Amino acid sequence: MRKYKIPGVTIFEPTRITGLPNIEFGKNIIIDSYTFIYSNKRLKIGNNVHIASFVFLSGGEVIEIGDFVGLFQGCKIYASTDDFKDWGFGNPTIDEKYRNPYRAPVVIGKFAVVGANSVVLPGVTIGEGASVGACSVVTRDLEPWGIYIGNKKIGERNKQGVLDNYAQYLKETEGKR
Repeated sequence: MRKYKIPGVTIFEPTRITGLPNIEFGKNIIIDSYTFIYSNKRLKIGNNVHIASFVFLSGGEVIEIGDFVGLFQGCKIYASTDDFKDWGFGNPTIDEKYRNPYRAPVVIGKFAVVGANSVVLPGVTIGEGASVGACSVVTRDLEPWGIYIGNKKIGERNKQGVLDNYAQYLKETEGKR
């Protein structure tokens, strides 16, 4: 039995999606088993996006995922968290006025890749074509087309190669889209 019937989206069970009315789905999306998506604000998932097994999307604020993005196994995208640096304490069992929550949009640009078991924190923009290595914790914006381990840039992706390959893809799939 298919729990979710969303045109252009293949979802493998068990997967849980909360806040479905807040989510805008593109086409040709694959969401693997054991994924949890929570959206109480707008969540936009572009075209040709793969969300691998055990991914967690926490949408306490807006999340935008561009076309051709890959979110690999176990990565976590947080658009909200509690800030324990200052006066906040506790967890969702107590009133929010004691917790000092921090909410900020997360944007993942077209052609970006977020490696397995990585964590992206609120307020981060991952630029177009950026590649985040496995087990990274991303706390600040990442420039387009960079290769990152955590927040440290270690190289550049082949932007022209990706765009040339994309042009070929568009040419070959023109009548099929």
